[in-house]
Amino acid sequence: MNIRRIWRLLAVLLVFGLVAASCGNDDDDEFQEIQDVSLQLQWVPQSQFAGYFAARDLGFYEDVGLNVTIIDGAVDIVPATVLDSGGADFAISWVPRGLVPREEGLNITNIAQVFQRSGTLQVSFVDAGIAGPADLEGKLVGNWGFGNEFELFAGLNSVGLDPQSDVTLVQQDFNMTALILGDIDAAQAMIYNEYAQVLETINPDTGELFQPEDFSVIDWNDVGTAMLQDAIWADADKLETDAEYRDIAVRFVEASLRGWIHCRDNFQECVDIVVAASPPFGGPAHQAWMMNEINALIWPSPGGVGVMDQALYDQTIDVATTQGILAEAPDAGAFRTDIAAEAIANLEAAGHDVYGNDFARRTVEVKEGGN
Repeated sequence: MNIRRIWRLLAVLLVFGLVAASCGNDDDDEFQEIQDVSLQLQWVPQSQFAGYFAARDLGFYEDVGLNVTIIDGAVDIVPATVLDSGGADFAISWVPRGLVPREEGLNITNIAQVFQRSGTLQVSFVDAGIAGPADLEGKLVGNWGFGNEFELFAGLNSVGLDPQSDVTLVQQDFNMTALILGDIDAAQAMIYNEYAQVLETINPDTGELFQPEDFSVIDWNDVGTAMLQDAIWADADKLETDAEYRDIAVRFVEASLRGWIHCRDNFQECVDIVVAASPPFGGPAHQAWMMNEINALIWPSPGGVGVMDQALYDQTIDVATTQGILAEAPDAGAFRTDIAAEAIANLEAAGHDVYGNDFARRTVEVKEGGN
């Protein structure tokens, strides 16, 4: 009889234990179902997108209930079009490259302005005597086209030069070969990519790598014609009509920004993550340079990472309209700050630094070919 009572008691305790465990799982696992999400990049895997790869590989997306597929970009891929057509849930695009398709009818919106500064430069050899935009007059000026020339043209206009008549524009490949060979006087370069490429090249006169002092650099941030670049874009219609999509957007931005915070504070780990991506662009040293400079385009973020700087947005729109990139200033729906604000509030509540006021560039060793 005592044995039967003991077994009954154990059975009751077992039932209560199962119920308690079930309740505990409901409390601990906020996201019962992982939701699939896709992100369209503007270009191939590289440190320009390290925050998103870090968020994927380190489980930050999974922590907020998302399974994120990252889609590589290419020269012929327009992220805004992919997003609007339903080919991706979110997209990374420079602001002008998102606003032009939007003006043409694509209803997309900027939900997180990740880059706080432009990374576009115009680079020349010191002996060319090009210290500023005015010195480009009469020169052979390389640019990539495809919408990358806007800051250059605005910079020329700012000193009274007509890009179509006062300089000779040369279609430039996405490298620095034409500058090194002397085929052009000034080359377009991203501070995190092509500028590194030229520093990773052997100077035939010395047998050593070129040095920063060999070059003059025009930074469009200093000239005042810089335009905002990498941002996270979303489907504007779905944000208004689909509550689940908006909830996913907040979680996606939160985890993505956490990825960028991690890359700020864990530099080498993020470089390694990018190098392991397939196919990686450039060698480990090149990706380290890029990671360093990308961090400098994001941090510090005075209003909080991902929150739009209104003054820089206004400057971008001014350049876009005066250059004829946009027919008119976009309406208020072109960007929204509520999603990024919710995301960084969640990050702050979890103890993350969303401002990066103490950020400083690292010293990165430049190696031949970026390897």
